[in-house]
Amino acid sequence: MNAPTPDTRHGTLYLVPVSLGEATPWTDFLPQQAQRITAGLRHFVVETARTARAHLKQLDYPHPLRDTDVRELPTEPQTTNATLDALLAAALAGNDVGLMSDAGCPAVADPGARLVARAHALGIQVVPLIGPSSILLGLMGSGLNGQSFCFHGYLPVGEQERDSALRTLEDESRRCGRTQIFIETPYRNERIFDALLKLLKPDTRLCIGCDLGTPEAWLLTHSIRDWRKAARPAIARRPAIYLLLG
Repeated sequence: MNAPTPDTRHGTLYLVPVSLGEATPWTDFLPQQAQRITAGLRHFVVETARTARAHLKQLDYPHPLRDTDVRELPTEPQTTNATLDALLAAALAGNDVGLMSDAGCPAVADPGARLVARAHALGIQVVPLIGPSSILLGLMGSGLNGQSFCFHGYLPVGEQERDSALRTLEDESRRCGRTQIFIETPYRNERIFDALLKLLKPDTRLCIGCDLGTPEAWLLTHSIRDWRKAARPAIARRPAIYLLLG
């Protein structure tokens, strides 16, 4: 039995990556192919319309933005097949469509996965474009296990639930040799760092990546023992990613 193929009468859904830093020129971090394809699109589904238009301006998008179809993804409770089909109507009519999140790669630690799944179900070709992902950049630069890893998104907000999650991640990492990756809202970075120093075992290795994909990026990997003795990293209100290996 042959695998299903996309319907050639439909357009393509391109997953368009975006610079990870708001002040960073987008063109510095996107391959020319992604820039060329994006410049040719006239239909977009985006996380936030205002942010998407700002990114397109930064790219020197060649078409008038007032004539460009930019539609926002619905919030999760409002996401139905009918709303997704409406967002994909241009692709079903034979036009190419771009999916953009506010930063990084769409549908990876960002909205869009359900739209991509619906595109597959409707026979629309899906093409991810190469661009910056803080998850992979952090893993590449951490020196931790890149053969077995798991991304957990955001940990629970409540202190007890968060601490329990951190202990579980460390235990699984130590048992399976698996790098555990997660992110935090920038204004809670200081709190999560304090919790990591308090809860994790001294020989557990922790990598922190900050402002990855921008000229201000840095990555540091130390044991918890050494983090406790080191100068406190400047992570307050800055985009950061955390990787640990027990």
